[in-house]
Amino acid sequence: MSIARKILLVILDGVSDRPIEGKTPLQSANAPNLDRIANLGINGIMDTIAPGIRPGSDVAHLALLGYSPYEVYTGRGPLEAAGIGIRLNEGDIAFRCNFATMKDDIIVDRRAGRIRDTMELTRAVQDGVQLDVEFTFERSTGHRAVLVLRGRGLSSHVSDSDPKHEGTPSRIIEALKPEAQKTADILKEFVIQAGKLLEKHPVNAERIKTGKAPANTILIRGAGMKPNIKTFSERYGLKGAIIAETGLVIGIGRICGLNHIEADGADSDIDANVRSAIDALKDHEFVLLNIKGADDASHDGSAEKKIKFITKIDKALKPILDIKNALVVVTADHSTPVSIKDHSADPVPVTIMGPGVRVDAVRVYDEINAATGGLNRIRAIDLMPILMDLVNRTKKFGA
Repeated sequence: MSIARKILLVILDGVSDRPIEGKTPLQSANAPNLDRIANLGINGIMDTIAPGIRPGSDVAHLALLGYSPYEVYTGRGPLEAAGIGIRLNEGDIAFRCNFATMKDDIIVDRRAGRIRDTMELTRAVQDGVQLDVEFTFERSTGHRAVLVLRGRGLSSHVSDSDPKHEGTPSRIIEALKPEAQKTADILKEFVIQAGKLLEKHPVNAERIKTGKAPANTILIRGAGMKPNIKTFSERYGLKGAIIAETGLVIGIGRICGLNHIEADGADSDIDANVRSAIDALKDHEFVLLNIKGADDASHDGSAEKKIKFITKIDKALKPILDIKNALVVVTADHSTPVSIKDHSADPVPVTIMGPGVRVDAVRVYDEINAATGGLNRIRAIDLMPILMDLVNRTKKFGA
């Protein structure tokens, strides 16, 4: 019997959900290829951090790669920075930012209508804001951006300005420790100056004219410093690659030493991403493929959009059924219920298909059926050890 030598980890970002009128979106979608993968594999449910803990995408992906977030996570900012190619020096403080829409001091859209092209806005902020320290402000994917502060006496111990929900004012940035007061004051000044520049920018004037939400303020969160992480190849002895749409996930891969591979098509072209992932297995032993859209649909509160996207994902995944001599793992980084438009602590389904796998009786890929499978309930931190054993890369414990 053959033994799998390689691993393809497919993360359907935020695909897991709660029932809507009796069924989750996974149960409602037409997904014969996902069902086939479940039918050919061993299934279970997984807490990406621990039961009852709502995971962020950042800590969830670290855990899925086998790193304990409690040991290596320093904040979201450094991961976002790595995702767009910013190299952090010791002492730099990085932040994840959102272009957002504010009206009468209330945040009415945290993503500014999911604005895509922010190049001119980002340049205006970088060129126009004047601070007492060196800073870099660069666009990331969609409404996202990265801010890096560089200078003496800076600290990552500051609070976020992002309220996480619409209908409330942005939060006041505060120093969480006395030594962080300078950083908090700099961030407040950055937000004020950036807001003035964005409010009168021609891009926003045109957006308002065409009925779109203006990107007239910046929300800041996820302060952190450069993490000290052992590379994936050092940890597991595997040459790894990552294919993803979002800067955050790309950044996690880069910090962990995975090669970032761009798909043949656009980032949103799932078929191209799947083809690129399969092709990457030719010269990599581990490939992580993140597919984003289901999470966006949940954050927008659209069950219909999410179900349609799952159907689209399913069609694109058909070629992975033909992969030989490799483990195929299909899971999610977290649940994002449409009902709450945010991440939840509900466990996610996980399936492992490939040579040597003990196939269980599960025939359908969803949150409910997965819970009856042979993997039972695991944590994300357990996944890589399980996979390493299946590809015969583990050492015996004991005599």
